Amino acid sequence: MKKVLITGGAGFIGSHLCDALIEKGYKVTIFDSLDRQVHPEGKIPDYINKKANFVKGDVRNYEKFKDVLIFHDYVFHFAAAVGVGQSQYKISKYVDTNICGTANLLDILVNTKHRIKKVIVAASMSSYGEGMARCEKCGIFKPELRNISKSGKRDRKFWEIKCPKCRKIARPIPTTEQSPLSANSIYAISKKEQEEMSLLIGKTYGIPVVSLRFFNVFGPRQSLSNPYTGVTAIFISRIKNNNPPVVFEDGFQTRDFIWVGDVIKANILVLEQDRANYEIFNVGSGKPVTILEIARLLIRMAGKSLQPIVTYNFRKGDVRHCFADIKKIKRMLGFKPEVSLKKGLTMLLDWSKQTDASDGFERALKELKEKKLV
Repeated sequence: MKKVLITGGAGFIGSHLCDALIEKGYKVTIFDSLDRQVHPEGKIPDYINKKANFVKGDVRNYEKFKDVLIFHDYVFHFAAAVGVGQSQYKISKYVDTNICGTANLLDILVNTKHRIKKVIVAASMSSYGEGMARCEKCGIFKPELRNISKSGKRDRKFWEIKCPKCRKIARPIPTTEQSPLSANSIYAISKKEQEEMSLLIGKTYGIPVVSLRFFNVFGPRQSLSNPYTGVTAIFISRIKNNNPPVVFEDGFQTRDFIWVGDVIKANILVLEQDRANYEIFNVGSGKPVTILEIARLLIRMAGKSLQPIVTYNFRKGDVRHCFADIKKIKRMLGFKPEVSLKKGLTMLLDWSKQTDASDGFERALKELKEKKLV
């Protein structure tokens, strides 16, 4: 039986992957520190598959990580500190966990006898910074990261990406894997470094590595009490507590939302197909959706009479538009997202009804303001 290690496997995406792998006949070990920001009680979540072997450990602990890693055939490296805004003031934590933890993984693979046949790294769309754009007059370009004053305007033109040559408003277009990376936060930098380090060492030593750049993954098991997690979970937490979702800028910034089950299919495809080796793939829906639309959809589907609060304020490091071009993963691996946004949100809301949600948004926002990030 093939053995798979999932670092961070008690988390949102990792736990779903664990279920899918066990169903396909793999023997799975979860290696997770049970960070209290994600797991407030510090306990193994009830949803963890009982057939999985659970080892509590931190990827920053070299010896313990080594003792677990070397006896597996494959490793999914999902362990990471997550949160764009928080990474801007908890710099040491994010660098230590994301970059040094990955360095430990690679160091062990290079310097210790092991049986690892493939490494799959959870990378992030955040490393792109702004997504690609097209000016009708001047053509395609990569926008610079924005730096907007705290007091924003209600005019949508104020917020949109402008062509650097003619200054006309540009149209966002899908972002391919070949697009330049322009990391806009410590978190984004750390995910970029995870990817680049892993691919470099993999190619150098002949260890197949695949990098999956996840876009905005949503679904059950994403913590509803972690105010630094995905926007759908943050909004649902607010709505469950009868508080309106808070939207930065004018709300018309776009992102790419993909159902967690579709993300799991992409992970299994790259695990089982050799043609994925040493490649980078976008994993998204390929469809842009505004943040304001997400807020309104969730309110309506939850049957609430709330209205989103649009702040018209800029959160430093935020990008205006970024959505995936998924032609590569479709062409090479036959990947196709199957769950629509509305169907996914319906399933997510159904799950959230039975799940506790502590609304920590105001506390997180206060921290951002204290650090002058909003």
